[in-house]
Amino acid sequence: MGIFNKQGGTTSQHATTTVIAKGCNITGELQLACDIQVDGIIEGKLRLEKTLIVSDSGRLNGEIYADKIIVNGLIEGTCYANAIEILDKGKVTGTIYCDDLSIERGGSFLGSTYPAEKEQVITLEPKDKASTKKLKSESKAVNE
Repeated sequence: MGIFNKQGGTTSQHATTTVIAKGCNITGELQLACDIQVDGIIEGKLRLEKTLIVSDSGRLNGEIYADKIIVNGLIEGTCYANAIEILDKGKVTGTIYCDDLSIERGGSFLGSTYPAEKEQVITLEPKDKASTKKLKSESKAVNE
């Protein structure tokens, strides 16, 4: 029973990294529970539970959701992450929603940065509710 032992159905305890090789072009929506390294080109939406590494030959265009993003290639679009590192050959153009952004000498970023989206929503809610209540009370005063 060599190949049909009890351990055959167990999952691996080792970290898994998906690699998009140089010369590979992907268009669409990807969702991964593991790390990914992009040496090729991805256009579309990318959702990761872990780390995205864009090598110097890697290109991404679209919307990216990840725990951590490390860029040594090119990203164009919107990034949502807990931490983003732009390395010396990295270039990011677009919008970043992140609380931990670092850019090495030689790296470039052209666009807008905002706090991580979850915290931004929490801080905006009280202001919106207060202004809504104020508008309602002002409209009552005008109608009377």
